Amino acid sequence: MEENKELNNVVDFERYLKEFKQNLIIAGYSEKTLKVYFNYTKNLLYFIKKKPEDINERDLIGYLAEKKEKGCNNATLALIHAAMHYFFKEYLKMNIIDNIKTPKKAKSLPKVLSKEEIKAIFSETKFGRNRLLLKLIYGSGCRVGEIVKLKVDDLNFKEKTAMIRSGKGNKDRIIILSKDWIIELKKYLKKKKIQSEYVFSKKNGTNLSTDTVQRIIKESAKKAGITKRVTPHCLRHSYATHLLESGTNIRYIQTLLGHSSLNTTQIYTNVASEQLKKIESPLDNLKSKKNEN
Repeated sequence: MEENKELNNVVDFERYLKEFKQNLIIAGYSEKTLKVYFNYTKNLLYFIKKKPEDINERDLIGYLAEKKEKGCNNATLALIHAAMHYFFKEYLKMNIIDNIKTPKKAKSLPKVLSKEEIKAIFSETKFGRNRLLLKLIYGSGCRVGEIVKLKVDDLNFKEKTAMIRSGKGNKDRIIILSKDWIIELKKYLKKKKIQSEYVFSKKNGTNLSTDTVQRIIKESAKKAGITKRVTPHCLRHSYATHLLESGTNIRYIQTLLGHSSLNTTQIYTNVASEQLKKIESPLDNLKSKKNEN
């Protein structure tokens, strides 16, 4: 009897998970977020082993405590909490998640590369598609998931802009393009043997994977002698920080990055060191008195 009951629960889990995934797709969540939410929810259901309608607040607290004891950091716990919130609150219309709080994520400063390190990475990246790819991430501040989906029709060479469609939060936004990059890209597109709707594509014309881009950056950084971990997001962070250091208004940077809140963009003020170095200490501005005793 117990085996049959457990089997029925497994069947129920798969049905719920299928419907849950469909809800996430309709809600417009990215493929990455969808996968994370789905996997965390699946793990939760098979851990608690109850029908979703029978799960209570204590069950969820117990699950989170178990994950914490096994070494989950606060950022991961926050993701699990977000997945649970959507599953129970939005999908099942249950309020059992309302009073459960997760530890705040540690606010670490973004990893930023110097301009010299950026140049070194470009010089060690294969000329053509790969170098143009990395130059665009740094030159526009795009997320890697946005870059791999960028299409030729989204580019406006005359205005030196491009349209990012369905970015994070399912929002469209405009990014700026470097005029030198545009010149290089036009040459590249003319020489491409396989035509594709995507700006950066594989040999068969399909778009690149985010893993491929991450590997390209990792290999180039290693060749450039950079020992710290370099990711596509490092280039995005560097873009924002270097813009801020050059005097660009932070609200413009917020729009270019696609941040919903200015608070998210404000973190770059903590790493924009070049402008801080130009500030003189008030001690240096004190005029000495000639007749001091």
